[in-house]
Amino acid sequence: MSDSLSHLPVAPPVAVVWDVGRVLYQWELRHLFARLIDDPEELDWFLDHVVTEEWHFEHDAGRPLAEMVPERQAQFPRHAPLIAAYAERFLESIPGPVEGTHALVETLAARGVPQYGLTNFGAEFWGMFRPTAPIFDLMQDVVVSGRERSVKPDPEIYALLEGRSGHAGSDLFFIDDRADNVAAARARGWHAHQFGNAGALEAELSAHGLL
Repeated sequence: MSDSLSHLPVAPPVAVVWDVGRVLYQWELRHLFARLIDDPEELDWFLDHVVTEEWHFEHDAGRPLAEMVPERQAQFPRHAPLIAAYAERFLESIPGPVEGTHALVETLAARGVPQYGLTNFGAEFWGMFRPTAPIFDLMQDVVVSGRERSVKPDPEIYALLEGRSGHAGSDLFFIDDRADNVAAARARGWHAHQFGNAGALEAELSAHGLL
């Protein structure tokens, strides 16, 4: 979804804020569990009822795996080994970068544009993932929901990034794949773009004077 320039905040943006999952990196729980469950119908049932995105979101919000995993295993004892794999092999749900976005991060960095991350990501999984992702070396800071125990689209986590970055909302151009997260950013006066593909994003960044 592209912005209409007539609806932008008055001040032009001077910094870019990136979501991570499905914007900078591909992420699907299915990538992991398709390796572990051969039957397609069983795989669908498992992702709909056992290791769901809604349940995973509890870790994004700050709940520790040491609580989540045993509790879920008690609820679904037949699937206990698969639930353990969620904690142990989570990085296999992140198969690689989203096409085109890392090049945009690199171009913005070369232009001296400050960049930040704002991600719903569990603290323990972030600790596993961050060393594998040098693209974040080009960013000034990454606000991680699981560390802060605050998740998008709660206004609190947007306010936290404003405070840590030293930028007012009107300074910031935010990129996220979820409409609710984009709407929450706009409600704080941020420029915001709902991500679909790198080509549309590049055009939007150019229109805002960032590229």
